[in-house]
Amino acid sequence: MAVSNLVVDDNEIDAAAATSGSSFYLAMRILPAAQRDAMYQVYAFCRAVDDIADSDDIPRAERSAALDQWRADIDACYAGQPRASLRALTRHIHTFHLQREDFHAMIDGMAMDAAADICAPDDATLDLYCDRVASAAGRLSVRIFGMREEPGRLLAHHLGRALQLTNILRDIDEDAGINRCYLPRELLAREGIAITNPTQIADDPLLPRVCATLAERARQHFAASDAIMDREPRAHVRAPRIMSGVYRVLFERTLERGFDIPRTKVRKPKLRLLLIVARYALF
Repeated sequence: MAVSNLVVDDNEIDAAAATSGSSFYLAMRILPAAQRDAMYQVYAFCRAVDDIADSDDIPRAERSAALDQWRADIDACYAGQPRASLRALTRHIHTFHLQREDFHAMIDGMAMDAAADICAPDDATLDLYCDRVASAAGRLSVRIFGMREEPGRLLAHHLGRALQLTNILRDIDEDAGINRCYLPRELLAREGIAITNPTQIADDPLLPRVCATLAERARQHFAASDAIMDREPRAHVRAPRIMSGVYRVLFERTLERGFDIPRTKVRKPKLRLLLIVARYALF
C-alpha cells in the first residue's frame, strides 16, 4: 500500500481502534454514540499520520509528500469536498466545530519525525513537538467531549504534555532503537552527557538524573490537568479522566522500573486499567 493511502476505511474504524492496543480506546468506549464515532474518526486520522512518520523503510521525501497529501485532504474536508473515506470525519468536524489548525498541527508534529531523526531537541523544540503530537489531539478531543473553550484548551495543554512526556520516559530504549532521543539537550548538558547519538545517550550512567527532572515536569502537568478536571462537569471529563488514569499508571510503573541500565519494558497492568475504566464509566 502506498504511504499516501494510509487511511482507515469508515467501516473499519471501530476495529482499528479495538485492535490497536491503544489506551485511548478504553476512554472512547464509554462515550455516547456520536462522540464515540467522532473520536474513532479523529483517532484513525492520528494513527494514519503517525504510521507515515514511523515508516522508516520508506524514503523521507515520500513520507513528506504523504503528509502534504493529508494536509490537502483535511483542507478538502473543510471545503466540503472530502474523499469518501473522510466523509464521516467531515460530518464530525462541523458537528463539534473541530479546528483545522489542530489537524494541521498534528501533521506538522509527524513531519518533525519524518524529516529527520530527532536527537536531543532543545526545550522549546521539545515543547513544540509535544504540543503538536499530543496537545493538538487533545484540543480536538475536548471539543468532542463538550468542554468549554478555555478549560478545554488548558486541559489539552497539560494532559497532552503529561502523556507525551510519559511516553518519552517509558520508551527511551525503543526510541534509541530507531535512532531517536527526545530528552532535552539542556538537561543532558547540565548533567554532562555528551549529545552524540541516541544509543550512547540512553546508555549513559547519568541519564537517571535527566529523567528525574523530566518526570517532575510530567508530574506537574498531571497535577494541573487534575485541577482543571476537578472544576468541570463530570460528564465532560469522564473520558480524559480515564486517559489520565491509564497514563498515570504507566508513569508510576516507569518510575518504579527506574532508568538505570538495564531497563525492562513497562507492561500495562490490564486489570488495573479495567478498574480505572469502571470507576469513571459506572460511578
